[in-house]
Amino acid sequence: QVQLVESGGGLVQAGGSLRLSCAASGRTFSSVAMGWFRQTPGKEREFVAAITGGGGTTAYADSVKGRFTISRDNGKSTVYLQMNSLKPEDTAVYYCAARNSILITLIVSRYDYWGQGTQVTVSS
Repeated sequence: QVQLVESGGGLVQAGGSLRLSCAASGRTFSSVAMGWFRQTPGKEREFVAAITGGGGTTAYADSVKGRFTISRDNGKSTVYLQMNSLKPEDTAVYYCAARNSILITLIVSRYDYWGQGTQVTVSS
């Protein structure tokens, strides 16, 4: 079992930045790949970014590439999502997720554990 707790969401103006954190517990952190997803009302949860267990490989959705950066600190069992140049369309509940593999995937259903989500609101 892995428990995940997100933090760092909030309200920010367009063009601003936020950093989300996700603290994990319950399993050797470096053995799980981590992902960030987001969801708005009435829409399916969508992939944002992912990082392998060792942190050497990352992947991003086209909509955030060049603006968002995923990273992890295995010593602190924490994964981060640095979000820069935020746009109103980035407004969503952001979730971190973990999967029982060191390899990343963009597919929602292949993640085994989820946090409770944190709201990010970008005003225009």
